Amino acid sequence: MAAIPIVLVDGSSYLYRAFHALPPLTAADGTPTGAVRGVVSMLKSLIRQYPESPMAVVFDAKGKTFRDEIYPEYKAHRPPMPDDLRPQVEPLHECVRALGLPLLCIEGVEADDVIGTLAFEATRDGHDVVISTGDKDMAQLVSPHVTLVNTMKNELLDEAGVEEKFGIPPRLIIDYLALMGDSVDNIPGVPGVGQKTALSLLTGMNGGLDTIYGDLDKVTTLGFRGAKTLPKKLTEHRDQAFLSYQLATIKVDCDLPVGLTDLTPPAPDNAALRTLYTRLEFKGWLNELADDGTEHAPAASEPAPAADPEPERQTGFDLAEQDYRALLDEADWQVWLERLQAADAFCFDLETTSLNYMEAEIVGIGMALAPGEAVYVPVAHDYLDAPAQLDRTRVLNDLTPFLTSEAITKIGQNLKYDIEVLARYDIAVRGPLVDTMLESYVLNSTVIRHNMDDLARQYLGHETISFEAIAGKGVKQLTFNQIALEQAMPYACEDVDVTLRLHDILRPRVEQAGRLADVLDALERPLIPVLTRMERTGVLIDTQKLGEQSRTLGERITALEKDAFEMAGREFNLGSPKQLGEILFNEQKIPVIKKTPKGAPSTAEAVLEELALDYPLPKVIMEHRGLSKLRSTYTDKLPQLVNAESGRIHTSYHQAVTATGRLSSSDPNLQNIPVRTEEGRRIRTAFIAREGYSIVAADYSQIELRIMAHLSGDKGLLEAFANNLDIHSATAAEVFNVAVDKVSVDQRRSAKAINFGLIYGMSAWGLGRQLNIERNQAQTYIERYFDRYPGVASFMERTRADAAENGYVETVFGRRLYVPDIASRNHGRRQAAERTAINAPMQGTAADIIKRAMIDVDAWLAGGAFDAWMVMQVHDELVFEVKTEQVEAFKTDISERMACAGELSVPLVVDAESGANWEEAH
Repeated sequence: MAAIPIVLVDGSSYLYRAFHALPPLTAADGTPTGAVRGVVSMLKSLIRQYPESPMAVVFDAKGKTFRDEIYPEYKAHRPPMPDDLRPQVEPLHECVRALGLPLLCIEGVEADDVIGTLAFEATRDGHDVVISTGDKDMAQLVSPHVTLVNTMKNELLDEAGVEEKFGIPPRLIIDYLALMGDSVDNIPGVPGVGQKTALSLLTGMNGGLDTIYGDLDKVTTLGFRGAKTLPKKLTEHRDQAFLSYQLATIKVDCDLPVGLTDLTPPAPDNAALRTLYTRLEFKGWLNELADDGTEHAPAASEPAPAADPEPERQTGFDLAEQDYRALLDEADWQVWLERLQAADAFCFDLETTSLNYMEAEIVGIGMALAPGEAVYVPVAHDYLDAPAQLDRTRVLNDLTPFLTSEAITKIGQNLKYDIEVLARYDIAVRGPLVDTMLESYVLNSTVIRHNMDDLARQYLGHETISFEAIAGKGVKQLTFNQIALEQAMPYACEDVDVTLRLHDILRPRVEQAGRLADVLDALERPLIPVLTRMERTGVLIDTQKLGEQSRTLGERITALEKDAFEMAGREFNLGSPKQLGEILFNEQKIPVIKKTPKGAPSTAEAVLEELALDYPLPKVIMEHRGLSKLRSTYTDKLPQLVNAESGRIHTSYHQAVTATGRLSSSDPNLQNIPVRTEEGRRIRTAFIAREGYSIVAADYSQIELRIMAHLSGDKGLLEAFANNLDIHSATAAEVFNVAVDKVSVDQRRSAKAINFGLIYGMSAWGLGRQLNIERNQAQTYIERYFDRYPGVASFMERTRADAAENGYVETVFGRRLYVPDIASRNHGRRQAAERTAINAPMQGTAADIIKRAMIDVDAWLAGGAFDAWMVMQVHDELVFEVKTEQVEAFKTDISERMACAGELSVPLVVDAESGANWEEAH
């Protein structure tokens, strides 16, 4: 096991305990601060105790969870959050982030479930885990490698500690909670069974609910008070007991948007801490920072890889000292226009009614020419008693020459959104575009998120005004047109002021770091208008066909459910891991191949996939899950996303999300439409062209393998691609020592797994599992591969060494991809980082190539050579809507243009096909 544990902190548990246990404290302005101080004190103690450990602080998200669906009365008796506690939540979150701790708050599940899932993943991957909590329910997670620590009580519970404290081992804690219930969470339990009775039952029966209900007659012989009458109560409330068991069980298989790699050792932001400690009047801690700025920093225990240049961070600025103004009358507006006319660059940001660029209406415009000075021009605030404002049409007309000028630089944060909203008003923004989000992303794609709040905190030491602070939260949240100018003006002015300040810091850093300025100026910035045009064009779908697919899927899902019931011999909830586990492992006696940290047989997807090879019921369950997800995610949902005005789907492409430079998309996510199953491919048939047009899909062929050949310079790979050989057959010929024309289907399949597996750092164990062969045989294949392609082995070793020395690797075009764990003393994390280092240059170069292609193709189409539009980008593929009579000529030309997007030592090959729908074009 790893010597350094992963630490997971139950923030919600500590927040309430600190509030009730510690004396109330308030700042001079009356703001309560006691709970914040108590939790931060505990976190600081943990950081000192585990300075090198990856950590996360987990809080409950607002809203209902899956338990509320199971039992609507769950937590129904809980009183609302105390008035003195509510205003302490956000400051505490700010302190957690400033301490350099990842903060997780995930909707649909509780903090316990997030912690349980991360703990399970950690122990599965060979890590010890420390869970810091005051919640007794967490005792169910304790195992040989999971320990609880209650920082408030200085209490540590391992397996022996749990048994000493509760009288039962961790494996029976859920049964204990299920029997006696929980009045705080409104878990019903079994009426009449309290703490002592539950404990007597579990120890007397030497087992949990299943053991108890399997032999109720034995209960009467246990000898404790009330034992003789207990079977009747248990029988009457059997369903309630098992419901309580389900409610008390902490999930360890949540589908989380974060993983272990998102957890990091503490990296405090002392500038942000100073600001917070000053505001909250934590003078002792403020003095500690003043005396020693690194007081909270984790102890150095391993060499840190090189990172991007780190200039001195600014220490924030006071909004009251800035020159922020609202422009409400004609005279002030004319003065501002005169200043714009003399400028060669300006920063702007739209305030709108919606985040949906296809629906958003402009409410006001923030602008800045220099740091510390900004204006806000309100044009559509319509709340009661709102002051008279300048006319929106007039303001936009006056600004159009500046927005469309090729000579004036436009600076913004996430400019693509603003450009798309302005397009709704027939304003085509042109000229040099500077986006601070992209400057940060190119500088280091992994160090932080690239939203304005995080960038301001990271580079300026400044806490921005949050939208929730002026608009509220939840269903009562105001749209910007309803926000009073007294609040809207400083918010909008701060946005552009911060953006301008960020640009002044980030641009010089980009220019100082290798070829990153070229990546920014030649790839990311020119891609902004390309994506705006593609997003606004959208893609047409056949909603009727999707409706038919939903009905077909529903029928198949119902049939699979019936098949599962027949195989199981009874009805059960196919989505319940517990019920499924009972049937598979208790009733059908299928061998257990993996257990959860709590010792229960696992029914995770990977386990079911393996079991499905030999047993029919897991196969049916897997198919049922897959089809249910297809229906809910695509066939049911896509028609709901059709824009009423355009009749098309309009996704949002994101440039600053993935670590490697690849684009991602959302609302809907077009990158993940499945293609491996017939049902998944059928969804693509609903992506169509309008009448008189066809779909053309142009896809790079084996681009990452070609990039591997280029980067490694391996003679065998270079010759295979130069001679246009089938690379998988060529590899099979080398590995299996046969002529290319004698390669069997199975040999080619194995070679394909080797080719792609090695790119992603697959081990002999992983290859063996994929090919269903012994590990030793898989190791022989890998060794033979490296014998035949020695350049690949040299490239991998060279890449590992370069990454360890520099802390990053680079794409062919100079994009830097940082690998933070490359110098980790933790063997597992270091190996994972090495695999990332090997794969990242290939994925990153492929991302760069298709971005270069998109920029070139967009300009080519704008020239009018074809009646065609680029409508989608999906991984290594571009999808177009093309006039049908021009399709054949277009396919030839698009293949040639895309093949020229990157100059490698092997040819790039593009396959272009056409059809009436997306699936036909493959």
